[in-house]
Amino acid sequence: MWMLFCVGSLAGRSQSAAGPIPVPHPSFPTGTATPLGPQIAALLADPGVSRAHWGIAVTTLEGTPLYGLDEGKLFRPASNAKLFTTATAMALLGPGKKVETRVTGNLDAATGVVSGDLYLEGGADANLGSNNLPYKAPAERSREVVKTPGLQDLQDLVDQLVAKGVRRVKGDVIGDDALFQAEAYPEGWNADDLVWGYGAPVSALTVSDNELKLTITPGAAEHRGEHRPATVELEQNGVGFFKLSAKVATVPASSAVGVFVDREPGSHEVFVHGSIATNAPPDVEHIAIDEPARYAAMALRGMLQNRGIVVEGGASTSHRPKTDRGSFLSVLHAPSPCADLDAGQVCSVECPTTAAERNVLATHVSAPLADDITFTLKVSQNLHAELLLRRLGRVQICGGGTAAEGAHTVRRFLTQLGLDPEDFIFYDGSGLSTKDLVTPRTTAQLLAWAATQPWFAQWKAALPVGGEDGTLAARFPAPPLKDHLFAKTGTLGESRGLSGYLDTASGRQVIFSIFVDDHTPGGSADRVVMDKIVAAIAASE
Repeated sequence: MWMLFCVGSLAGRSQSAAGPIPVPHPSFPTGTATPLGPQIAALLADPGVSRAHWGIAVTTLEGTPLYGLDEGKLFRPASNAKLFTTATAMALLGPGKKVETRVTGNLDAATGVVSGDLYLEGGADANLGSNNLPYKAPAERSREVVKTPGLQDLQDLVDQLVAKGVRRVKGDVIGDDALFQAEAYPEGWNADDLVWGYGAPVSALTVSDNELKLTITPGAAEHRGEHRPATVELEQNGVGFFKLSAKVATVPASSAVGVFVDREPGSHEVFVHGSIATNAPPDVEHIAIDEPARYAAMALRGMLQNRGIVVEGGASTSHRPKTDRGSFLSVLHAPSPCADLDAGQVCSVECPTTAAERNVLATHVSAPLADDITFTLKVSQNLHAELLLRRLGRVQICGGGTAAEGAHTVRRFLTQLGLDPEDFIFYDGSGLSTKDLVTPRTTAQLLAWAATQPWFAQWKAALPVGGEDGTLAARFPAPPLKDHLFAKTGTLGESRGLSGYLDTASGRQVIFSIFVDDHTPGGSADRVVMDKIVAAIAASE
C-alpha cells in the first residue's frame, strides 16, 4: 500500500471534462519594429540558414517577454530536455538526495560462506564505478596525472565483503537491476545510436556509464614508407564481456576513409574496420554495454576471485519484468494518484519496499543529486538524465521506473507550475528521442521559475559556461560573452538548441531560448548564426 502526502504549494491548474483549460500566454514583442528584430532578421536571411525553422524567446530574469520569434511553435529540444528533467529532480528529489547500491546474500558468519547467490543490487547510482565526480573543467582535467583504478566502487564493495569474512559463495553473483522495469531504451531513440556510449541502455545497475573505451591508434612506420595496421584496444576493466574483431589499416592522410564500428543487436562481438591516417591522433570512441547488469556481475565475480573468495557459480542477472500499463501516451495522461487532492499541491508517494529478505553485506552510497546533475548538464550525459527520469517516476507514483511514468511526473509537476501542457511533451529525460517537442516560450518560463528556487545557484552553476567548460568550452571564447553565458546546448540530427542565462551590456541578466529545426544536414552554419543571435541579445539588452 502506498501513501500520499501533500507538500508545498504551487500555482495549480484546473481541468474541465472537455480537456485542459487553455493557458493564457503573454505577448512577445516581435518583428523588425523591436530593437532586436532587424538584427535577427538579417542574421536569419543568410542563405545557409534561411530555410530552417527558427524559434526564439527572450525574457527578463523574472519572465517578462522582451522578444519572440515563433516562440509558441514546437521544436525538437534535443538535450535542452535535460533542463526540464533536472529542474524537476532538484525540486522533487532535492539537491542532497542520495541512493544506495547494496551487496546482499545469506552469510554464515562462522564459516564465511554465502549459502546461495550473492546479489549486487542497483540503486540507480549513475556514477557507480566511474571517475565522473567531482566534475572538472577541461583545463583542470588536463593537469591530472593519476588515474583512479577502473570500477573502484566495486573494489570497495569487495573490500567490505573481505572485512566481513566472506570466503565462499555457493551460488552465482547476480546483477540485480529490478528497481526499474526492464526497459532499456525510450521511445524515439534511433537504432543507430544504441551502439555508442551516448545511447547506452538504461539500468538501475549502471557501472562506468554503461560504456567501454575503444581506442584506435595509427600503426608505426616500417621500411619503405609502409605502416603497420592500426592498434585497436577495448578497455573492459578485466571483464571479457565483448569479443573484439578488428582490421583497421594505416594509410596516408589523403586516402583515409574513416573507422567504422559495428555490433549486431544481442551480439557480444564488436567489429572495427576501415582506415586511419598515419599522422592522425588516436581515435577514441565509447561503446555501449548492452547488458549492464550482467557486465557488473561479471566484474564483481572476477574481483571476488582475485581476492581469494571462491565463487562456485557464474554471473547472471535478475530483472523486473515489464508489465503492460498501456501505451506511452496513456500512461503520460493517466490520472495521478493525487488527482483528488486540492489544486496547487504536489503529490509525494511513499513506495513499498521490494527488497528480498537477504542480509546486507556491503553498501555504497552515491554522491548527492546536485553533484550528478552538474556532471549531467555540463557534459550532456544522456544516461544520467534517463536515470533521473525513472527515479522521478518511481518516487512519485510508485511505478516500475519506466520512462512513461517519469514523463508523467515531470508533466504533472510542470503543469502545476503553470506551464502550458500543449507547449511540451517528453518521451525521455535526455532529449535523444526524436518524439520530444517543446516551445521556446515554455523553456524560458521554466528558466524564470528555476531562478526563484532555493537550489537555483547550484543548478545554474551546473550549466555549461561560455568559453569555459562543458559543452560550451569551445564556444563564446572571447569577451564579452566568455564567462557571461550559462546555457544548455542541444544537438540531434538537423535540430539544435541553446537555452539559458545571459549577462548583457546593460549589466542585467536575461533569459533566452533558441531552437532551430530542419537545418541543412552536415553543416554548422546554424550554430554560427545561433551564436551571433546570442551576441546580438547581449549587446541590445
